Amino acid sequence: MNRELLLMVDALSREKNVPKETVFQALESALASATKKRFKEKAEVRVSIDRESGDYDAFRRWQVVDNPEIEDEGHQVTITDAKDRDPELSIADHIEEPLEPVEFGRIGAQAAKQVILQAIRDAERAQILEDFLSRDDKLVTDQIKRIERGNVIIESGRIEAVIPRDQLIPKENLRVGDRVRALVLRVEPQARGPQLVLSRTDNEFLIRLFELEVPEIEEGLLELKSAARDPGVRAKIAVKSNDPRLDPIGTCVGMRGSRVTSVTNELAGERVDIILWSPDPAQFVINALAPAEVSSIVVDEEKHSMDVVVDEENLAIAIGKGGQNVRLASELTGWELNLMSQEESQEKQKGETERTAKLFIKRLDVDQEVAYILIQEGFSTIEEIAYVPLNEMLEIEAFDEETVQELRSRARNALLTDAIVREENLDKASEDLLALEGMDAETAGLLATKGVTTRDNLADLAVDELTELIGIPPSRGL
Repeated sequence: MNRELLLMVDALSREKNVPKETVFQALESALASATKKRFKEKAEVRVSIDRESGDYDAFRRWQVVDNPEIEDEGHQVTITDAKDRDPELSIADHIEEPLEPVEFGRIGAQAAKQVILQAIRDAERAQILEDFLSRDDKLVTDQIKRIERGNVIIESGRIEAVIPRDQLIPKENLRVGDRVRALVLRVEPQARGPQLVLSRTDNEFLIRLFELEVPEIEEGLLELKSAARDPGVRAKIAVKSNDPRLDPIGTCVGMRGSRVTSVTNELAGERVDIILWSPDPAQFVINALAPAEVSSIVVDEEKHSMDVVVDEENLAIAIGKGGQNVRLASELTGWELNLMSQEESQEKQKGETERTAKLFIKRLDVDQEVAYILIQEGFSTIEEIAYVPLNEMLEIEAFDEETVQELRSRARNALLTDAIVREENLDKASEDLLALEGMDAETAGLLATKGVTTRDNLADLAVDELTELIGIPPSRGL
């Protein structure tokens, strides 16, 4: 049998394009499975095949467990009994006992054959998938083999892949036999081996389709920066030209719209807006909100948000049906966008101005006139007044040097007082609050000054209450 075994391993390895070691391991597993049938009780068997000669040895194994923990005598032994055999054994080690080679008979041989073939099929499937992934193909195009519970199964060569129901374009009518194109999303482990998962709704699918249609992208003349989709309805894609002579939008649209039409047809009629990318975030947002015209933008770097002001007649266009336009623009640019009319903007600005003026009057002990001068010059926090370069404040015509120095001194004293109060209140904060992941001493001190000294107190606060209480942006997690 030894020579025949080696020849069989070699033949299977060549035929199925899998490593010999994989076949040997499958054969060892099959022989061990067949050997177990000799025992009435549950037994653990190991088979070792000599890779050179084809000879094999079988061993029955017992795992060493603590004295009271033995659950199955068929493959477990207590540490006391194990040390009688070998004093150097410890818990979790294995004891092995050689078994005589046996003739497996027709049933045993059949079981061994099934184990071997299944293991080789699994290895072959994994090898095919690995070869596919090594080519770094991002798109798969082939016929639909079947549809199971809304999931579309396609075959690409010798690879079977699935498009889950939630990765299909809504209301798309696909049938068995249709050719379909999809993005390689991920590889998921399954009982029968790794499964290739595809998507037709992912943002990157849109980018890959344009790369197929627009050769200038592969040549490096154009660059796709980001994409946002409402699958099957509308999408936005940002494009940048690396050649000043090239019109990026016109190039993506193509002659008589041929290129963008091909992409739209592939996406079941999804309308695609091609947006000119800009390194200036505000300009990028203005471009992304097209066709609405933007009147003004206020950027908040700390919260990574923008207040976008449009006139009344453009407000509905900027928002879009069901908020679609502003939602896609926000996803495309990566900024939180707050759309508002001129009137709403003025009301918001007036409210913020009044709050800032009250803060300056109270903390700096100044009159209303001085507070509003500071606001008009662009100051919105005590920190800015305390630490802005002296020469910048001296440029304010309404203040002389003595007034500037006094304002800076009062601002720094106010900040120092706040720091002392926070430090004192920090002692009131409970251990569980301080141990909370993401909590730092400054935040804990701010919370304590507002009466929030325990984790339970913090849990009782809504997100907007917490944001208003200490000015933590909603995007920050504790």
